Amino acid sequence: MPPRHLDAIIPPPEEIVVSTKRVACDGGGGALGHPLVYMDMGEDNHVECGYCDRRFVLSAHPKAENEYSSPAARPPEAH
Repeated sequence: MPPRHLDAIIPPPEEIVVSTKRVACDGGGGALGHPLVYMDMGEDNHVECGYCDRRFVLSAHPKAENEYSSPAARPPEAH
């Protein structure tokens, strides 16, 4: 008998808490990644990647937009 709920088959998308309204996503990099895309939350406090459905949620303590942080922070060995 198949599961009654779709959640039992498909896990919910990954949720990432971020400190700025502008984010970048590459799908996690590697062979399973996707092109690097930049997104802006606008008036919302979240945005979803159109490629991998990752959900980026603004933290309760956001940084000022003029502070630079790497858009695709990865360990040095991944570059």
